[in-house]
Amino acid sequence: MQVLKAVITAAAPNQNTLPLQQLVDRNGEEKTALQLIVDETLSAGVEEIGVVIQPADEENYRKAAGSSIGALRFLHQEHPLGYADALLKAESFCGDDPFLHLVGDHLYLTASQTSCASQLVAVACQHECSVSAVQSTREHRLPYFGIVGGNSVPRHDGLYDVRTVVEKPTPTLAEQELITPGLRSGHYLGYFGMHVLTPTVIECLHEVIEDPSLERPTLSDAAAKLASRGKYLAYQVHGERYNIGYQYGVLIAQLALGLSGRDRDYLLTELVELLAKRPESSVSAVPNAPAASKGVDQ
Repeated sequence: MQVLKAVITAAAPNQNTLPLQQLVDRNGEEKTALQLIVDETLSAGVEEIGVVIQPADEENYRKAAGSSIGALRFLHQEHPLGYADALLKAESFCGDDPFLHLVGDHLYLTASQTSCASQLVAVACQHECSVSAVQSTREHRLPYFGIVGGNSVPRHDGLYDVRTVVEKPTPTLAEQELITPGLRSGHYLGYFGMHVLTPTVIECLHEVIEDPSLERPTLSDAAAKLASRGKYLAYQVHGERYNIGYQYGVLIAQLALGLSGRDRDYLLTELVELLAKRPESSVSAVPNAPAASKGVDQ
C-alpha cells in the first residue's frame, strides 16, 4: 500500500482563515499555517494534495501556499454542510487510492527525527488499513475532539484496534463506552487531526450523509462505521497537535515552534522579561481549557 495523495480540509465557515495565519517556523522562516501543514504532508512522501475550501477563498489560499502551490489542487465545498460533506468533495480526487488526511486548523510538532505524518503513514502501510492518529486526551477536553475506544494491539506499542468512535462525547458516555485499557484514569484516545484512510471510508461517508438522523455528519460518524467493516487502527504518534482554532491557539502553537527551534534562548529571555514586568496582583488562575471556536475539531 502506497499513500501518494492527501486531503486537507479547510472550508469550515468560521475557521477558513486559520490556515492563512502567519507564523515563524523552527528555523526562523516566516510561513503561513497552510505552508506548515503542507510541509508536514509532503514529509510523508505525498505527491498530490487536495485542499477543500470555500470557492471565494481560492485566491487567498494560492497566495498563502507560496512555493508549495505546484503540489496543490483546490477542491470547492460550495455550501457549508459539515465535515463529512467536505471530505466527500475529494472523492474524485482520491479515486480508489488511500489518502492522508489532515485538518486545516491543526499544526503538528515532534521532537523525533520522523514527522508525525511520516510515522502515521508508515504504520498504515505496514498494516494496510485505515489508521487514525490519536493522543492521550484529558477528560476536560472531550468537547473538542472525536474520541476513540479500543484495545491495545499486542506487541505494538501505541497501536490500538478501534472498536468505536464518538464525536465530542459527554464524560458520562466516554466513561461508559470509550475507556481504553492502559490509559491513565480520566484520559481517552482523542483524534490528533491526522488520518490515513482507505477507499472504504468514502462508502461510510456517503452512508452518514444520507442518514436523516444526523444533522451535520462528521468523520467520526463515518469512522464508527469503518470500525465494523474490517481492520481499523489508531496510533499514538510521537508528537503534539496544536489547535489554532482555540483561543490563544496561534500564540501557543507559535511558542511551541519557537521553543523547539533556533530562537529558543531568545524567546525564553523575552518570556522571562515579560513575566518579570507583570504585577503579581494581576495574575489570575489559569482556566482548565481555553475557549474553542465553534468549528468541527477532527
